Amino acid sequence: MLTKEWAALKNGSDIRGVGSEGIPGAEINLTDPVVEAIAAGFVAFLQEKYGVKAEEITISIGHDSRVSAQRIKNACLRAITATGASVYDFSLCTTPAMFMSTIDAELGIFASIMLIASHLPFNRNGLKFFTREGGLEGADITEILTYAQDGYAFSPKKPGEVKTFDYLSRYAAQIADIIKKGTGSETPFAGMKIAVDAGNGAGGFYAEKVLAPLGADVSGSCFLEPDGSFPNHIPNPEDKEAMAAISKAVLDSGSDLGVIFDTDVDRAAIVDDKGGEINKNRLIALISAVLLEEKKGTIVTDSVTSTGLAEFIKNDLGGVHHRFKRGYKNVINEAKRLNKEGAYCPLAIETSGHAALSENYFLDDGAYLVTKLLIKAVNMRAEGRKLTELIATLKEPKLAAGHRLNLTTENFKECGQKILDALSEAVKASDNMSLEEPNFEGVRVNIGDGWFLLRLSLHDPLMPLDIQCDTQGCLDGIYSFLKDFLSGFDCIDITPLP
Repeated sequence: MLTKEWAALKNGSDIRGVGSEGIPGAEINLTDPVVEAIAAGFVAFLQEKYGVKAEEITISIGHDSRVSAQRIKNACLRAITATGASVYDFSLCTTPAMFMSTIDAELGIFASIMLIASHLPFNRNGLKFFTREGGLEGADITEILTYAQDGYAFSPKKPGEVKTFDYLSRYAAQIADIIKKGTGSETPFAGMKIAVDAGNGAGGFYAEKVLAPLGADVSGSCFLEPDGSFPNHIPNPEDKEAMAAISKAVLDSGSDLGVIFDTDVDRAAIVDDKGGEINKNRLIALISAVLLEEKKGTIVTDSVTSTGLAEFIKNDLGGVHHRFKRGYKNVINEAKRLNKEGAYCPLAIETSGHAALSENYFLDDGAYLVTKLLIKAVNMRAEGRKLTELIATLKEPKLAAGHRLNLTTENFKECGQKILDALSEAVKASDNMSLEEPNFEGVRVNIGDGWFLLRLSLHDPLMPLDIQCDTQGCLDGIYSFLKDFLSGFDCIDITPLP
């Protein structure tokens, strides 16, 4: 069993921790010895799972722009080569590219490690693992951490080798080829201005190595230079300040479109020529329109997508909307399950911007998502049309709110489930509310011209609450009901509710 210190490093299907100083009270727990043990534990995991020797394993390793990346990478290199396994050092890279390297027949890479902590503060870092089968699951992370904690005996005849390789340029060339093929042009973006906001993460390559060589004017782009202190804004398409930055960049430069990535480019969003944000439900609607135009099927989303989106996918696009649980791995695995059962499911996507297409190995890849949208934009432009026309009929909520209600007891899961069970019964007994069916997470309630979803966090002692309404009266009514209902439970803090 993992000790508290090792267990604290597990974050779902990744490892996360503090990699550098800079925030008071946050002590570094991804120390060199810890990282070395984890990297060696990954080799042990690969040996045991696949029945191979360390000497037969080559691992690629890359990182985003975080200030602790070089130190943590060096610790990984020392540990991996000490087992007898070899390493391709990609340096700055993206998370999707790291997976793609494992299926690159020329390089012969067995598995990969990406050093990343998504949009978390600059002092954080982590390790994300891939094999040729895709990203690891939570149980795999527990196994790796167990090897790291307990140790594993290696007896190599000689240390493994380290080779450096610019894989990000190789990946960019692959993306460019997809765009050329999809548009039938060597310079499909000639005459177009496209602004990219990389948030000082790893996404600057998309402007410099994909868009510009294909003819785009990328002069309106911003924050392309990697800087692990993230001095301009949080590299997160869900962040209001980040979206405001790319909207401003588009308007200031007169660009036709804007693109924004998170730190490691597994998430993305866009803005139109008016600076209008196309993220969350609008982004899901847009990529769904593109994919369902090619072939009708099922779109899998997380649990907080809007009623308007469900109606748009069904009524306007002729598709099926399957609303599942939060968590990009949950959404992707559900889409894979549906496909395996015979349903055609081209897309698994979270409102956060994690989008995984079946045609791209169900890999959540922000660059591929944007590529797919830009191909459509180029083809529509040739017809004198704009990309946003595809979602002109999407009904969007006029009011939206979200709250995180803390559970104040040690047995928070028991408390949270008790609240959800009682809420479900209260709605069933109500004349003006109804339960959303089917529903796979928490309790989703339809009321008037809106809805709310109350669910229990998987790992933290809190209950996220999401609300969408078309009128203030609906919003006020939901707040009034919830405050009255939740006041009957002494294990939840409802002070965040207005």
